[in-house]
Order: sequence, then C-alpha cells, then structure tokens
Amino acid sequence: MTSTNSIPAAERIKTPPSIIAAILAISVVASLFLFWLVYFHAPADTNHTKLLFLPSLNAVFNGLSAIALLVGFAYVKGKKIKQHRAAMFVAFIFSTLFLVSYIANHALHGEYRLPIAHVGLLWNFYFYMLISHITLSVVALPLILITFFFSLSGRFPQHRSIARWTFPIWLYVSVTGVLVAVIQAVVHG
Repeated sequence: MTSTNSIPAAERIKTPPSIIAAILAISVVASLFLFWLVYFHAPADTNHTKLLFLPSLNAVFNGLSAIALLVGFAYVKGKKIKQHRAAMFVAFIFSTLFLVSYIANHALHGEYRLPIAHVGLLWNFYFYMLISHITLSVVALPLILITFFFSLSGRFPQHRSIARWTFPIWLYVSVTGVLVAVIQAVVHG
C-alpha cells in the first residue's frame, strides 16, 4: 500500500478526467430533467391552488444564496479561509433548497408565462434577463460542482482558477433569479 506522503504533490492533485466527466454528465442529466419539467411535464395543480408561496420562496433562497456568496467573497479576500468555506457551503445549501423548491413549483404549476404584451421596455428587459439567467444557470451547475470538488479534495490552485468564473456566474444567476421573481410577482399581481 502506498502512503500519501510517498506520492509526489503534483500527482496527488492531478484530477482524474472521470471525476470531471461524471460531474458534467450529472449536470447534463439535471438540465435535461429541468427542461422536460418546465416545458413538457403536465402540471399537477392546474388550478394553481396549492403551495402558491413557492415562487416567493425561490426568490428568498436565491437572495440568501447571493448574500452568502458576497460574504464568502469578502472572507476569501480577507484571507479568512474557514469562514469563506462556511459561507460558500451556506450559499450551496440555499441554492440546493432553491432547486428543490423550483422543482416542486414547476411540478405543481408548470411553466410560468408573464401576462404582459411581448413588446416594450419591461418585456425586453425581462426576456433578455431571463434568457441570460437560464443559460448561465445551466453553465453554473457544473462550475459550482467542479469548484466544490477542487476545494474539498485539496486542489486549491485549480479551485482558485475556476472559482474566478464560478463566483460571478453563480452570483448573477442568484441575483437575476430574484429579479425574475419580483417582475413576475409585480406583473402578475
């Protein structure tokens, strides 16, 4: 049996391609499931009478995730690594809770359509923000998982390298998730 100390550091931090492939595969399957759920699955609550608080809860989870991300960023800039790690775990937990709530909402209520004319400043802002939010959320999932894998497995150079991309994308997705919910709530009344 080989001890970890006898393996050169460069070999210990080499990432097996199978790990990254597995994370990408999980992300693709999750994204395809969400696409099916939102656009093809028949809603269970066609009368929209059950768990109507879910869109608001989604916005709360996204907002809390954004706050935790900003706190984590401040901690890492201040070289407070333990606090940074804790804040990032909190952001991950809130994002996970968002995902569970999002799945429940779409399983019950189906796709949400904004009840305004598809013209004008509000519609254009909403549409382009929503498209960028959806696109970047698909990108964010594997980035987040890979970034966490690098951190948890002690691959800190790789973690720092990918976190430079993960953080702004994850933050954007969290903030625009709140904005999408606010616009939907205001317009839908």
